[in-house]
Amino acid sequence: MAKYKLLLAGSVIAIGAMVLLASNINKREAERIALGTSPSVDAKAQYKSDEWKKYYPRQYSSWQKTKESGEIHDLLKEYPQLAILWAGYGFAKDYNAPRGHYYAMQSNTNTLRTGAPVDGKTGPMPTACWTCKSTDVGRLIDEQGELEYFTGKWAKYGAEIKNSIGCATCHDNKTAELRINVPYVNRALQAAGLPTFEDSTHQVKRSLVCATCHSEYYFKKEKWTDKNGKEKVAKVVTFPWHFGLTAEGGEQYYDGVGHTDFKNKISKAPILKTQHPGYELYLTGIHGQKGVSCADCHMPYTQEGSVKYSDHQLQSPLNTMDRSCMSCHRESESKLKMIVMRKYERKTELHILAMDNLAKAHLETAKAMEMGATDDELKEARQLIRTAQWKWDYAVASHGAFFHAPEEVLRLLSVASEGAMQARIKIIGVLASKGVVSYQAPDFSDKALSQKLAGLDFDKLANAKLQFKKTLEQEWKKQAVKNTVVIDEHWKGVDRDTAYSKADNDDGQHTRK
Repeated sequence: MAKYKLLLAGSVIAIGAMVLLASNINKREAERIALGTSPSVDAKAQYKSDEWKKYYPRQYSSWQKTKESGEIHDLLKEYPQLAILWAGYGFAKDYNAPRGHYYAMQSNTNTLRTGAPVDGKTGPMPTACWTCKSTDVGRLIDEQGELEYFTGKWAKYGAEIKNSIGCATCHDNKTAELRINVPYVNRALQAAGLPTFEDSTHQVKRSLVCATCHSEYYFKKEKWTDKNGKEKVAKVVTFPWHFGLTAEGGEQYYDGVGHTDFKNKISKAPILKTQHPGYELYLTGIHGQKGVSCADCHMPYTQEGSVKYSDHQLQSPLNTMDRSCMSCHRESESKLKMIVMRKYERKTELHILAMDNLAKAHLETAKAMEMGATDDELKEARQLIRTAQWKWDYAVASHGAFFHAPEEVLRLLSVASEGAMQARIKIIGVLASKGVVSYQAPDFSDKALSQKLAGLDFDKLANAKLQFKKTLEQEWKKQAVKNTVVIDEHWKGVDRDTAYSKADNDDGQHTRK
């Protein structure tokens, strides 16, 4: 009798286990099918990433983790030469290392580069400065037209652009397929003789969605007339790819159209400010040449049960080496990290050398001007500074290029340093003709010194920004919530620190430490 009881109990346990197993298999299969059906996200709500959460919880959850990359790293403090190189331009005011996509809106609003507007028609920057920061940009272009979007001041859309880079930046709301929501990318591809986004392979698209923002660009002025017959001027984001996706090709384009980003306040040299040509440089490196996409390394596939999805945390592959690197490389993780760090050290050595030479070239030119040198006497030196600084900036502005294209980065930095030295030799000759020998450029070894040489009042800029944050920015937030552009949850968990607010006094004024 006991034997039958044991058999019965065993059978019941086995049946129960089989039922649980079947239930688990059915649940996973249902989940797999649900993920494959590409549910449609409401067209009007698609610009809020929260709306995608219920359909793509894993992707959304991993995207939220980009908030973990929130440290503010002041690059002007680390490399004080930068304020000399960019004297007279916004980057001399404030320049931090990139943070996670979660902070794109906050960083754009907080930076001193966007100024301290008091209304929608004031401030130093155009509307184009929102373009790579928010999903709302695509919405505004659809609603108002591209040229209207690119017309006016940055503050014009302070209450309209409130959702950070997210799902709608790269994905179609009906199919979840990759897409671009700004028209200038296809124009650039066509100018370069390349297939449009729609005609590209899926693997290429997995990099092109990144190229939407991680590319070199400038704001091209375009005159146009609105529907009421009013003449306006738009500043349209444009990639200089007409002569190829290279530093030399971009420089050729800019020289051809007579473009200069700014005149250096110290040397009066006409400067081209590189933005972040990460895509262009990636194409010249071994990974780009082998067809490895940006997403392969920065958004590695992750397996959870029967579900495989791309990790949307978007971070350094060194943090996810088991998924990003080891599926192709056979070396140990420690050896690969050592190789990467050696590439970085080599880049940094030439990076600092080029910056030092360029900074001294600017300051030595200023001395020559002080001694009465004419524009004709300095024209050749200033042109050498322009082309050298362009190549230096092209090599480092995208931050990760030392790994993406180490050979090209070292080449550009070497050429830049040589160009800066040639400019200095020319300037030494001009100084000698004015009776000046053995001149030494003033000390620019820290941020305060270099910003003073650049003619910047940092405290004044910071205090004006803090006043803006207490006034106009608060009005933007109230209006955005009222108009359902964004929900209150958007600001929860987002720190308010900046490179200048950590030194605030109790009265809300900034003092440099």
